[in-house]
Amino acid sequence: MTHPVPPDAPPRRIIVLGSNAFSAQDFIDLLLDNLAYEVIGVSRSAEYAPWRLRYRQREDLSRFRFIRIDMNQNMAALLELLDAERPAWIVNFAAQSEVAPSWEHPEQWFRTNTVALAELVNHLRRRDYLEKYLHISSPEVYGTCVGTVTETSTMNPSTPYAASKAAADMLLSVYRKQFNFPLITVRATNVYGPCQQLFKIIPRSIIRLKLGTKIDLHGAGKAVKSYIHVRDVSRGELAVLERGRLGEMYHLSPNHGITIRELVWTICKRMGKSFVDVTHDVNERPGQDDAYVIDSSKARAELGWLPSISLDEGLAETIAWVEENIDTIRSENLEYVHRA
Repeated sequence: MTHPVPPDAPPRRIIVLGSNAFSAQDFIDLLLDNLAYEVIGVSRSAEYAPWRLRYRQREDLSRFRFIRIDMNQNMAALLELLDAERPAWIVNFAAQSEVAPSWEHPEQWFRTNTVALAELVNHLRRRDYLEKYLHISSPEVYGTCVGTVTETSTMNPSTPYAASKAAADMLLSVYRKQFNFPLITVRATNVYGPCQQLFKIIPRSIIRLKLGTKIDLHGAGKAVKSYIHVRDVSRGELAVLERGRLGEMYHLSPNHGITIRELVWTICKRMGKSFVDVTHDVNERPGQDDAYVIDSSKARAELGWLPSISLDEGLAETIAWVEENIDTIRSENLEYVHRA
């Protein structure tokens, strides 16, 4: 249940793990819109530049602190921080999140997504300060999504990344059952928007069109994805955190899916480029799921959440962000760089 904050009470303290993550930085920005919240961001990397962190573009950051801790290398420091700060709510975005590279070093994905999580949750279940723990999972755990995929659908992971997330979800459910751990879980589909990692398909396509280089379409772009704007996801995550039922899983997704090919065609059209001239079909990646579409009726019915930013509106906003920062982006690494 939600614990209302009296008007004269100090802000509720929320710790966001993996705060440099694309979805996390937007979620923090949304939290800071509400004076009832004080936020501590924790990440293994140094804080990114403001053009990549929406909350860093705010004038007032008096209710935000950033602390750099690598949970794989120094879990003791993280647990000490949590016990010192005694957050009412913890939101965990921390994860090795890329799919294709997980085939090369699967042990690293399990180390972060499962093993470190096991140590964290085993510590937290003995503490009395935690009211809610929001875990950010992934629909990748379902494998190819066929038919109506709800929160009770069977997990069928098809990559090491997906398997590590499925194992994490199963572990957390055990702690919920055995110790009444205050778990709530969210699975959102393909998140996009300003500040996203440059190697992701939407910013990468926009950047390549700006730079005059071709866009690779894995598997000819036939895979179906469900693109949802990061702010819609953040609003959904906050609704789950504030009003969701403990022990429950909630999906966040748009109304329909779109093939990668259609998505890139739409970007090309919006930017005045010929799709045929700027794209190139390449082999599909191992373990690529054919469809990535899930049902979010539960969040819509229980929480009154609905996505409000259309794909056209979101693409226009993302294009504008790339164009505004293109001089900086030119000097950035545009490919995924793995960190163990």
